[in-house]
Amino acid sequence: MAGIIDIVCNLYTPNEVKQGQTGIDDHFKTQVRMAGGAKGGVTIPNYLKMMDKAGIEHSLLIAARCGDLRVKGSFHIPYETVAEICAKYPDRFSGLAGVDPTLGMQQLEELEYAVKELGFVGAHFYPHWFDIAPDAPRAYPIYAKCCELDISIMMQVGHNLVYSRERRLPSVAQPIKLDRVAIDFPDLKLLGIHLGVPWTDEMISMCWKHENIYTAGDAYAPKHWPKQMVHYANTYGSHKFLFGTDWPVIDPIRAVEEVKALNFRPESYKKIMRENALSIFKIPGAKGYKKPKPFKAPTKSLARKPAAKTIKVAKKKAAPARKKVVRKKR
Repeated sequence: MAGIIDIVCNLYTPNEVKQGQTGIDDHFKTQVRMAGGAKGGVTIPNYLKMMDKAGIEHSLLIAARCGDLRVKGSFHIPYETVAEICAKYPDRFSGLAGVDPTLGMQQLEELEYAVKELGFVGAHFYPHWFDIAPDAPRAYPIYAKCCELDISIMMQVGHNLVYSRERRLPSVAQPIKLDRVAIDFPDLKLLGIHLGVPWTDEMISMCWKHENIYTAGDAYAPKHWPKQMVHYANTYGSHKFLFGTDWPVIDPIRAVEEVKALNFRPESYKKIMRENALSIFKIPGAKGYKKPKPFKAPTKSLARKPAAKTIKVAKKKAAPARKKVVRKKR
């Protein structure tokens, strides 16, 4: 088998940590037992060394959009930041475009730009950051755009933890919330990442019911994956389960070692760690893969302001003076 593919990888360099663009605080880092050397961020060259040691050939790097920028604590990783890394290491990284449903048409235009101009291979959605459930009407235009662009969309399902005590986020994405989306968009590949915990059985049910719903084992150390999910991935759901780390939440070296310790069947292991990703994403090694265009920094920022419109208001004609009505006495 060729190298492993990690479908969930966040940008976590010292620059993102310094700018507060990680969404996690020191308390969360301690909670997930992050290694001390990683808490301040890891440079891309050093992360590539970690990937090499783990046997990971390719990672999908997320230009995450975390919340409505009008709300304190929200942040967006610029598409160009991820695109530049992917262009520098095209055999090692491909980009995923984070989406913000609150942007309306602007988000649809930017998603098209990310795919057609920057070579991104899919979309990524954080329902909890926007308090918008997966089957909410505000998300539907994005799903339609994904169909038009022939890309999949992944989103965090299940509960979410307290990643930062300054911004506590609600759990709005139970796996069953994918049910109506899969019905309304049968051609759209939907990936419910983070295992759907604590509604794991519900996640399995959605994958079993719908041909276009998949799940991934990321954000949780493999040795702690629910037993029923491990059984599903190893048997009748081996074609629906993908490997991910959600770096920096899970160290890639640890993740691969613990997956191997689960003793999957050889054919299931190949699907989970590589083949399923190649069937969904147009990345190196996949059918129909095209090398992205050389990256060129845009001359204008993606953050566009609404166009100013001049609205002419017709002056109202003065209402005619009312005639005084004199009532006759009876």
